[in-house]
Amino acid sequence: MTYKTSYPYAQTAVFLWLGFVLSISFMEAWLKFQAPGISVPLGLGIGKLVFGALNLMEWVFTAIVAANFFLGSNKSLEKPKMLFLIPVLLLLVQSIWLLPALDVRADALIAGQEIAESNLHYFYVGCEIIKVVALFLLGIKLYKKTT
Repeated sequence: MTYKTSYPYAQTAVFLWLGFVLSISFMEAWLKFQAPGISVPLGLGIGKLVFGALNLMEWVFTAIVAANFFLGSNKSLEKPKMLFLIPVLLLLVQSIWLLPALDVRADALIAGQEIAESNLHYFYVGCEIIKVVALFLLGIKLYKKTT
């Protein structure tokens, strides 16, 4: 038994996207604060830069997947295409609301202001966990068994 995919570019982009999110959101984000000499304002400044770049790359991966899905030969609305909507919707929420709100908080902390506690980070992490699961399942579903 062998496996193939009808969407090689989408599948590659999905697994690269998954790797980016796992390495940035679940490793870099908290590890940078463990480094000697990294203050909270410096770590927040680095985080803003890195998460802004991650967000841009996620949109690049989204465009690649969408192009391969909808410009490819199979234009039907199958399960993998429906599953693709989950990370896209989460990315929209993060891009339009969460990242800008977190940037405002980071800017205030960098400026030395006291800010009230917030659950925004927990919501962001929740979105990332759901996105990781959806991307993993999407990447796997793009394989098709052949005999």
